[in-house]
Amino acid sequence: MGIYAVKTTASQERTVADMIINREEEAVHAALAPDSLTSYVMVEAEDASVFDRILDEIPHANGVVQGKSSIKEVEHFLSPKPDVEGIAESDIVELVAGPFKGEKAQVQRIDEGKDQVTVELYEATVPIPVTVRGDQIRVLDSEER
Repeated sequence: MGIYAVKTTASQERTVADMIINREEEAVHAALAPDSLTSYVMVEAEDASVFDRILDEIPHANGVVQGKSSIKEVEHFLSPKPDVEGIAESDIVELVAGPFKGEKAQVQRIDEGKDQVTVELYEATVPIPVTVRGDQIRVLDSEER
């Protein structure tokens, strides 16, 4: 048993992974389409011969990369990184969602456990701390760069 990389058409990774799993092949155990991996789906299967049977019938699946991978090589795809990773206190950010969308702010506090950031809006007359999710901001200027 191993993990195989199936080449796909760009932006069709989830579709291919779903089609592989929905075939209910006994030799296929799992399919993974990580957001950070473009044009590939990771498939756990008994051996590569299973792909000879199924890939011709799955649109957007373009073949299998030679060789197999171990779980060690793909485990970093299994645990998502927090949205607040790469953000530091005093960074200048722009809010990209929510009621303050488009506003610039400075990071005051980071709560990695909850994946939240407390920022202070620049244009506000009175400095008010606003707590937002990590995926609702974009770093414009970082002190560390």
